[in-house]
Amino acid sequence: MQAVLLQHFNGPLTLSEVPEPECPDDGVIIDIAACGVCRSDHHAWKGADPDVQLPHIMGHEFAGVVTELGPACQQFQIGDRVTAPFILGCGQCPDCHAGEPTICNAQSVIGFNRWGAFAERIAIGHADFNLVHLPDNIDFATAAGMGCRVTTAFRSLTDRAGLQADEWLVVHGCGGVGLSAIMIAKALGARIIAVDVNPAALALAQNFGAEHIINAAQTEHVGEAVRELSGGGAHVALDALGLSSTFHNALHSLRKLGRHVQIGMPLGSHAQVNLPLLDMIYARQLSIHGSRGMGAAGFPALLDLISQGHLDLAPLVTRHIKLSEVGESLQRMDSYQGSGVTVITTMNA
Repeated sequence: MQAVLLQHFNGPLTLSEVPEPECPDDGVIIDIAACGVCRSDHHAWKGADPDVQLPHIMGHEFAGVVTELGPACQQFQIGDRVTAPFILGCGQCPDCHAGEPTICNAQSVIGFNRWGAFAERIAIGHADFNLVHLPDNIDFATAAGMGCRVTTAFRSLTDRAGLQADEWLVVHGCGGVGLSAIMIAKALGARIIAVDVNPAALALAQNFGAEHIINAAQTEHVGEAVRELSGGGAHVALDALGLSSTFHNALHSLRKLGRHVQIGMPLGSHAQVNLPLLDMIYARQLSIHGSRGMGAAGFPALLDLISQGHLDLAPLVTRHIKLSEVGESLQRMDSYQGSGVTVITTMNA
């Protein structure tokens, strides 16, 4: 089959012929119809993720059709339209049994510690635990664009932060995951402030439901600006970028008893930050949560929100490309100037 094979970090990406995936006994083979291109893929391409071993196939936000079944797979059939979380649990450990596969010690991470979905086909193991039926009224491009960004944002807001209607949410970083959070928060009835340095991303954030926008490049004290606009500070702050500056801005945006959720992946010098423990965490009694992905069991609530018309993700996908154009899309992320979500919708060219 054809796939985009990563052979050198930060090097050119071209289509290559690679072996067909083997179907696990408890798994499936899926013909990929669409796959998102995510900033996490950019991290993998750059060599910033230690789990990636060369040669490698990236890509983790896919949707497609089941074409082969393992003998132990019971809940899916050939022809089913499916997607899956990018973190695959073993389905057997205490964490998986408790509904928390994203912290499974035996987790398999699509496109990172195993080959991914920048390819024509992919194998998914433990399919009855990890695979998700895709409703007929959700097209493949939307499902792929949903990928890790929307699912991570959904779990961050509903599970980790417990965002309620009429609460203030501030989103720092309006890339794919940040814009997803804004759309979901709007559907949940929250009030939203968006922060970014890219005017195009801020314009999308406003279109998607942000009540106020702040250009951090033109604002000396972002936290103070958020607290003024929200009448004392946001109830929930998301760092959707993973920079030390966005982390600190997010903390300073919160009101007393506010909740911070870290969904942007901090890398390099941003992986360690100075924590204002006394003045912020202790005195203002703030909470800090991490959030990474969402297990298959969390998908139905999100898919219902979409199917019922409360959440329209189609505008999130702003660019359709061919599989052969992945390298160009990743290079564009070097400048942090993209907006919206790019999805591969032609998998054989």
